[in-house]
Amino acid sequence: MEDELEVDDDGYGRRVGDRLRTIRRQRGLSLQDVEATSSQEFKASVLGAYERGERAISVPRLQRLAAFYAVPVDQLLPRDDNDPGVLDLTERPGSAPIGSVTIDLIRLRGLEEPGADLLMRYLQMIQVQRQDFNGRLLTVRRDDLRAIACILDTTVESAVVRLETMGLSLTH
Repeated sequence: MEDELEVDDDGYGRRVGDRLRTIRRQRGLSLQDVEATSSQEFKASVLGAYERGERAISVPRLQRLAAFYAVPVDQLLPRDDNDPGVLDLTERPGSAPIGSVTIDLIRLRGLEEPGADLLMRYLQMIQVQRQDFNGRLLTVRRDDLRAIACILDTTVESAVVRLETMGLSLTH
């Protein structure tokens, strides 16, 4: 039983390391860059060991690393794709790129589905920001779809499908 926990811990440590490496690379930094710009708080060799899952990182150190990368601490931790309580709005490599979606506002006004009122208020806010008062159709951008996904309590990809099943999406 104890050995099983160690295997899981090792796997989790590697996944934490993968996240650390991903964030560092997204910031365009090498291990040496991190060491130099952190005034050697994060040594390249130690950070590399964290990234390979060979060394466990403490919570206080993880917090300091998150502050250094200017990201929330939870972004340095791996996500559990099987946890239904986790709503992941990050784009995944290999997922189909989602462009814009045109929403039928007339049809939305007639819906009595849960979330329809909140969705309408959000889309009205977009109309005000854009000064786009056509009133019939509104094209939402990919970034808007993230907020819509939150409103519909789903992922970005599923939000597009949900808009289609609600009869609101004209294109995608």
